Amino acid sequence: MINSVRTTVLAILNKNNYGYLSPSDFNLYAKQAQLEIFENYFYDYNTQINLENARRSGTDYANISKGILEVIDLFSVTSNLVQNAANTNVYKMPASDAAPANVGFDYYLINKVIYNTGNVEVERVNQSKITMLNNSILTAPSAEFPAYSTEGALMTVYPTTINGATDVSAQFIRYPKDPKWTFNAALQLQAPIFDSSIADYQDFELPLDNANDLIIKICQYAGVEIREKMVVDFATIEEQQNNTQQ
Repeated sequence: MINSVRTTVLAILNKNNYGYLSPSDFNLYAKQAQLEIFENYFYDYNTQINLENARRSGTDYANISKGILEVIDLFSVTSNLVQNAANTNVYKMPASDAAPANVGFDYYLINKVIYNTGNVEVERVNQSKITMLNNSILTAPSAEFPAYSTEGALMTVYPTTINGATDVSAQFIRYPKDPKWTFNAALQLQAPIFDSSIADYQDFELPLDNANDLIIKICQYAGVEIREKMVVDFATIEEQQNNTQQ
């Protein structure tokens, strides 16, 4: 899909000689466009749930919230948490196999944390309350009712007896991978030629029906770069029309 999106964006820009969009700039705009659409899924889902509660949304094929949820679930990951140090109850925040090395984690939203030994869900407690909870005789976390708090990139699980390397796992929603349109520089003549066999090639992770949204958003960024108001206005109008139809 990424090559089709780029080809369309270039066609729009070149129609009136607005300018050329380099592969590196396209990849930057593609990343931001995908991230915007990804985050909008959560707002759209919340809106649809409110409409359903107000009996203003349909069911079956008209069940929009179900479709949104299925897309979000494409980014669902379940994995064991990595200990920050051996034999401690402190773990690193969730990460998938695709997590960037310079960050270490790529979660967008943690749905649940599980104590694997008892298959028990771990309750999240705010930092402001965790000390009081641990000091309470009646409500202190136990293996049957564990709890966790977060600080920065670390998660502390209570009680401290939960400290095994495979004791804790998390189910979370990860960020989409950064899209990258790639080309073989050795084959380059007058313009880069798309080559999906390059090692760091990455297509968009969004459904095909988001292609038009991606094109519109990338055109907005490109229009700002080349200081062409007509491109920005075109993309903005298209985006408004799409929002009206939804």
